[in-house]
Amino acid sequence: MSTSPSSQQPKRPLSTLQRAVNRRVAVRLKSEIEYRGKMSNVDSYMNLILVNAEEFDGADVLANYGKVVIRGNNVLFIKLEKEF
Repeated sequence: MSTSPSSQQPKRPLSTLQRAVNRRVAVRLKSEIEYRGKMSNVDSYMNLILVNAEEFDGADVLANYGKVVIRGNNVLFIKLEKEF
């Protein structure tokens, strides 16, 4: 029995992020800075905590951090590990 697209439940961004805890992500901010690291936590405001994070400006690594807290309203988009 095939499932038509109209009968599938829509994906909810927060649920997707919660399932991605303990996976590597890339987070692009509105300021065009990107952080990559393992997401250790996310809350209902989509605030994120990344561990072993790297800060990128384009392809260049600017800095390495042990832990980064990112406020959700600064996030432009988030890519899960398999996408980068």
